[in-house]
Amino acid sequence: MRLGAAAAGKAGGTPASASAKTGDDEGARASAEADGAADGKADQPTAVFSTLKTGTTGDDKADRDTAASAASKAGDAGDAGDAGDDEDAGDDEDAGTAETDAASGTADDGKAAAPSGDNKADQPTATGVGAADDDEAGQATAPADAMKSGAAGATGATGAGKAPEGEAKSGPRPASCESGADGDGKPKEDARLNDAVAASAAEAEAEDDSDSKAGSADQATQLIKAPKPAPADSVDQPTRLIKAPANPDSKSKSESESERTSQFIPLKKDDAPAPKPLKAPKPAAKPKATPPAPPKPAEAPPAESPAGPQAPLDLLAQLTNTPPPPETSVRTAVRRVKIWTPLVALLGIIFVVVQVMRPLPAPELAIVGKSSSVFQGGTPSLPWPTEGQAVVDVDGLGRVGSYGEMKRLPIGSVAKVMTSYIILRDHPLKKGANGPLIDVDQKAEDDFTNGVREKESVVEVHKGQKISEKEALQAVMLPSANNVARLLARWGAGTEEAFIKKMNDTAKELGMTNTTYTDASGLVESTVSTAEDQVKLGKKAMQDPVFREISKATEYHSTTASGRGSGVEYQKTQRNFNKLVPMYGVVGIKTGSTTKAGGNLLFAAEKKVGGSTQLIIGAVFGQHKSPIIVTATDYSKQLILTAGRALTTSTVVRKGDVVGHVDDGLGGTTPVVATKDLTAVGWPGLKVDLKLTAGGKTLPHTAKAGTQVGELTAGGGMGEVKVPVTLQKDLAEPTFGAKLTRVS
Repeated sequence: MRLGAAAAGKAGGTPASASAKTGDDEGARASAEADGAADGKADQPTAVFSTLKTGTTGDDKADRDTAASAASKAGDAGDAGDAGDDEDAGDDEDAGTAETDAASGTADDGKAAAPSGDNKADQPTATGVGAADDDEAGQATAPADAMKSGAAGATGATGAGKAPEGEAKSGPRPASCESGADGDGKPKEDARLNDAVAASAAEAEAEDDSDSKAGSADQATQLIKAPKPAPADSVDQPTRLIKAPANPDSKSKSESESERTSQFIPLKKDDAPAPKPLKAPKPAAKPKATPPAPPKPAEAPPAESPAGPQAPLDLLAQLTNTPPPPETSVRTAVRRVKIWTPLVALLGIIFVVVQVMRPLPAPELAIVGKSSSVFQGGTPSLPWPTEGQAVVDVDGLGRVGSYGEMKRLPIGSVAKVMTSYIILRDHPLKKGANGPLIDVDQKAEDDFTNGVREKESVVEVHKGQKISEKEALQAVMLPSANNVARLLARWGAGTEEAFIKKMNDTAKELGMTNTTYTDASGLVESTVSTAEDQVKLGKKAMQDPVFREISKATEYHSTTASGRGSGVEYQKTQRNFNKLVPMYGVVGIKTGSTTKAGGNLLFAAEKKVGGSTQLIIGAVFGQHKSPIIVTATDYSKQLILTAGRALTTSTVVRKGDVVGHVDDGLGGTTPVVATKDLTAVGWPGLKVDLKLTAGGKTLPHTAKAGTQVGELTAGGGMGEVKVPVTLQKDLAEPTFGAKLTRVS
């Protein structure tokens, strides 16, 4: 560039004004550049290049404040030159001289500027000053002049206006700053570089405005502030700017987009005082029309910082994951099927295993067909007494008949049946055993003495004697000893009152709703009951073999009686007061008589019918015809005989008949048949119930045909009739389907 001549002259000791003699053409060009600066259209590419060129030599070591002052003075000189242009617009030579003086650092007031021969002027400071305010047209001249001065200092070292060949090789030179074909050294205008300079100037202006508002004093000093450290991966922006091609068409299309769009960021110093605003010189002539700027190239998107290393699983997910397809009803249904089908299958397998492995229910026998049979003929007529009440039942078959109103009445010594039943229930005896010994107390002896005097039924006992349980029961049931009944009550419950409570509680348990006990012997007339209730008790008591054994005995040998007295109560051998025993099949049970109760007899008789023994149980109460006990006994005998004659047999089931089946509990059944004829016992008009039971055994899950699995029973109690039943065909375990579909 030819501006280097002024710097060369300065370096060689020649005054700066001598550069005006280099020729009119240079002065004219300098004047033209000054005019362009006054119009706000200085060759910004040249200025930027000059600044960057100087800044990239690496030799600038001068104090930045001194350089900023020199650049400011150079700007003042430029202002003086502009003023001269205002006075004489046609004096190109004088304008060129003024520009040269300004470039050499000589001010109008005679003060010397900073030496430029050492190439240490701060070109960024000059650029910052020139770009302080783009809104004022005159300020564009200052950066142009400052850049020219910097360029002169840079090129003056060679003394010929050209950079040494080695220097050209040391740093890149943009094509737009090379000499033209005619050798005049005028830089070629580059639109992209112009845009970059304009953007840099606008940014500097915005920063200066903000600093000015904050009270900054020196904008030039702010502009030379050390730049902020750039990121490690960023590129030096000045380097990008000097790489910008002069002609975009001559560059390869593969050039990096970041290099074409890089912007220059001027350096500034936040704490520097803001510079004085530059006066904008009045334009000397009408500004030349400038061609429209080429379209600004599209900015490349900011380069993303390289992402850090990703975890292998995250990277694999990014490589393999694909966005889900859009939701549809079909896709939703398919997904639900895929989710629920395995669950349902698993639940199904569990259900099947549980159903198959569950314990099988116990098989049961169930009767099939008729469950009862009715005997043909009319109901038999029985010889009922003319007063009181009477009942005749066949144990297990039912009631043959009854007479009178079943209302409460005193029952006398029949109450001793409940006393004996409770003692045997609470203190059971084995057949043939006598049981524990009971101490005779003074109360038992006193009751004996008083009973003899009151003509009660008593047995001789004395304090200190011991009597067995069985002998005490015999004394109560056969000669009806009141004193021994009270002794058993005290022994069995501690007190008579406690034992009486037991008697009433037991009556309720047996369904004896019209019975009340007030003493253990029945002597007290407040002990009341009915024939019907006492028949219920007689059936229950006769189930105990010891009770049956004692009640059907005609006599027993007393161990407590002395035998010295003339009365029955002193006799060693005590006889049964029931005179029907052992005639007519009578096996008991108990007589009872008082003046108010009359004659009462609870009886039991056995009758063989067909292949079974039936038990006839009845009662005749409230007989007051004297002798009262004989009257009650006679009516009882007639009822026993008549009922026995009415009993008959009837075949209700034939051998081989299917009488029921085995139910496996899961819907499977296997029929069972009777092994022989079932002949039931009854009387005309009687309805006999049939029952099919397992006979107390557990039914098998599998068995062969012909295996006995139960019994068919007609009637109940002592008179029930039974026949075995067997499987008609093989009994098999439930099928798999039955196990699977079971619900219980």
